[in-house]
Amino acid sequence: MQPGYPGQDPYGQQPNQDPTAQPNDPYAQPPQAPQYGQQPQYGQQPTSGQPYGQPTSGQPAYGQDPYAQQQPYGAAPQYPAAGYPGGPGPGQGQNNTMGLIGMIVGITSIVLGLCCPLLGVPAGIAAVILGVLGQKKVQSGEASNAGQARAALICGAVGVVVGIISAIAGAAINMNNFGS
Repeated sequence: MQPGYPGQDPYGQQPNQDPTAQPNDPYAQPPQAPQYGQQPQYGQQPTSGQPYGQPTSGQPAYGQDPYAQQQPYGAAPQYPAAGYPGGPGPGQGQNNTMGLIGMIVGITSIVLGLCCPLLGVPAGIAAVILGVLGQKKVQSGEASNAGQARAALICGAVGVVVGIISAIAGAAINMNNFGS
């Protein structure tokens, strides 16, 4: 038959010629495979030339869900934690806050030491203390930011020195103006 004739698919596929055959329901359960040692029912043939129950290359065996081991759509792949034997457990993460806050306070103490020595000196002392605590955490393996802890120590010390020099210079200028 040619396309366009009644009773034929326009794409050239033949309609179901068996009037007793049931229409295929795409949502129906797939037919069960015969058990080992049983003969297939009349009219069923292996589709790939393989014996019943034998999977073809790249296809799962009958009765196995081909999607059982796949992750659901949208789920991120799960990889083992690299570099950590067994992965970091709860409460075993890195605690880098001491070094980070110390570095921020140390940089701030330099600026405050130039304009407000009364705030710059205490901020520098706090940065030095936070830098020491941060380095202790790095040495014990609780933190991984040794550079930030070292920056907190250096910036805090510079902030203290700048604050003291600024306070002495400000006092000298005020004493010189007071005497006039």
